[in-house]
Amino acid sequence: MILHIPSFAALDGGRLMEIYREGNEENARELWPELAPAEGVARAETDFLDYLQSSFFIRPGNEYRVLEEDGCWKSALRLYPVGEGLYYLEALETRPECRRQGCAARLLRGVLRELEESGPFVLRDCVGKANLPSLRTHESCGFHIAEQNGVSLLTGETNEYTYGMEYKTEKTSGR
Repeated sequence: MILHIPSFAALDGGRLMEIYREGNEENARELWPELAPAEGVARAETDFLDYLQSSFFIRPGNEYRVLEEDGCWKSALRLYPVGEGLYYLEALETRPECRRQGCAARLLRGVLRELEESGPFVLRDCVGKANLPSLRTHESCGFHIAEQNGVSLLTGETNEYTYGMEYKTEKTSGR
């Protein structure tokens, strides 16, 4: 089942942080090497949740989408509407112990089906060039590389370490 989480109040932060545990551990080591590992992870989680509350969820239409199966939150992503029929996807992640089970692909395909119900659309994303599992997942769901250097639709910034990925319905092929 794909959960729609439209507000910080509707978010179970603990369950979400389990999905992003590995990323938070990496951030803690890089950003706060002087802290004990548990303290660094706690700080990374606090900063992550603060961002969601103070920046992400205050923008109308932004949502988290979460794949929940057997009561477990397995994969998640942030979805931003950025224009008429134009969306930006960010932070697609799967719990480490649930990887290689197709969770991210099931979540992505479900989100694509839901967006198609509302009409033609374009969905953009940036994926690390070295992140082969994510690139394969995106391509298996119908995304293609649109830009050799990804461009965030949120900030306009270009990143040479990412590809700009795009999915578009047939009716939007002129965009």
